[in-house]
Amino acid sequence: MTMPMPDDHPLGPPADERSWVRVATELAAGFAATTDEADRTARLPVENLRALHAGGLDQATLPRELGGQSLSYRTVGAVLRVLAAADPSTACLWLMHIGAAEGLVRHGTPELARYYADELIAGRRFANALSEPSGGNQFLSPQQVAEPVDGGYRLTGAKRFVSGCEIADHFLVNALVDGQPTLFGLEPDHTVTFEPQDTLGLRATRSHLVGLNGTVLRSDRRCPPSPVPKPNHIAAGLAWLSLGIADTALDTLVRYARGRTLPSTGRPLADEQHLQFDVADAVLRLEAAALVAHNSAWLADRDSPHFLPSALRAKPTANRVARDIAQLCLQVGGGSGFVATSPIQRIFRDAQTGWLMAHSVEFCLNHIGTEVVRAPGEQP
Repeated sequence: MTMPMPDDHPLGPPADERSWVRVATELAAGFAATTDEADRTARLPVENLRALHAGGLDQATLPRELGGQSLSYRTVGAVLRVLAAADPSTACLWLMHIGAAEGLVRHGTPELARYYADELIAGRRFANALSEPSGGNQFLSPQQVAEPVDGGYRLTGAKRFVSGCEIADHFLVNALVDGQPTLFGLEPDHTVTFEPQDTLGLRATRSHLVGLNGTVLRSDRRCPPSPVPKPNHIAAGLAWLSLGIADTALDTLVRYARGRTLPSTGRPLADEQHLQFDVADAVLRLEAAALVAHNSAWLADRDSPHFLPSALRAKPTANRVARDIAQLCLQVGGGSGFVATSPIQRIFRDAQTGWLMAHSVEFCLNHIGTEVVRAPGEQP
């Protein structure tokens, strides 16, 4: 549909990692068969997550010194796009899973890093629990205070939109400790509760509100502060979720356009020039968004200081094109695409989620616009 990236393109997955994209592609073919049913019932695609682990993708994301293959951000992005095209909820769950594990491995002491790496290799589940109900986009700047107690810090509060929380063995959480944002690994106990939040899109992620009711954050699970911000899978991966959704929206749009016949002409809707123009515009925008995401992943692989500004551009660019192509897909599907049994309505709902996930499009636009407009050296 869009122009494929040549295997030897410098922004694509490294040659020695392309087999992982093939693994994801083979698995995704099976995932797609259950996507709509899992969405309808809001059922966690546990079988898909187990298949990804059994295929070696979880472990491959770990550093080599901890038993992994130090899979590049470029490859992780390509894998996420393939998964999201087949089942966006599975892709989102996997991203949050490896992102939380990465955070605990990267920010932990050597002993903690080894422990969490072994847990990931063993098939334990991880969940990312950073966003607070009143925190908005400031998920790295918690407002909830953890008070000192024997053996750690006690936290009463909540984290929202925690994907896969019900099957998580470990959470990556944060809280204010002595006035400073601090990361912890948390193994849920009876003080951790789940309040369902039936989301509009990505329903199979079962992204619930997690209540922390006097939960003790153990001192030996505390992650020391990172001296320098580092790229991470979640920041680098969110754009790829939207790219995969956009791919499926475009494919579905074309299939409907070829199959729908206009009563006035007796010819397929695909023959209409105005639609051909709209589709051409969608293809061009999708290819442009993909290149921005590829560039961002390439910068992450080089641990470049330009990664974060690039990620703040890649995400809204992909979010917008996914939402717009899904809207066009709904228009092409017409009334038949608006009924609950149609995959179009699910694609349309899933396409909205990337826009809202932190950092939201509005947050990214504000950050980019402020940097461009403000005079050099001018303080906010």
